[in-house]
Amino acid sequence: MNRHRTQRVGLADLARSPYGASNRLAGAVLTLVIIELTLATAYIHLSLGGLLFTLNAVGYLGLAAAYVATAAVPILRRFGWLPRIGLAGYAVLTIGAYVVVGPYFDLGWITKGIEVAIVGLVIVDLFSAYGDLGGLWRAAIGSLRPSRVGEN
Repeated sequence: MNRHRTQRVGLADLARSPYGASNRLAGAVLTLVIIELTLATAYIHLSLGGLLFTLNAVGYLGLAAAYVATAAVPILRRFGWLPRIGLAGYAVLTIGAYVVVGPYFDLGWITKGIEVAIVGLVIVDLFSAYGDLGGLWRAAIGSLRPSRVGEN
């Protein structure tokens, strides 16, 4: 086989490769599931009424919007790590506050289950996007540097 020749890669080859179309589809589905779960827990908190629950719902909605924005807007992609970590941290904080403060009822525990799923899926998304903690750290530090013209 001649290594200097340019080879064409078909759609079937992309689907089999680890960095091809199937990987992008899996990432899109993972992001969609995370956003759906985040909107579900925001809706539950909003339906409970009261200032604390409403503020919690607004926090989840804001983090969901930031998550989508960094996934969809090319100029914001370099900051994709920030809403991922923010959403996972916010969910952990909400779970901890519920365990400490209560009130304990069935819908509360269902919501905590949704939030545990959010944390787990965000961790999977972080490792899928950055590989390991070193990759995440490099991406975070790299995103803080000013970008040059033409860079994303």
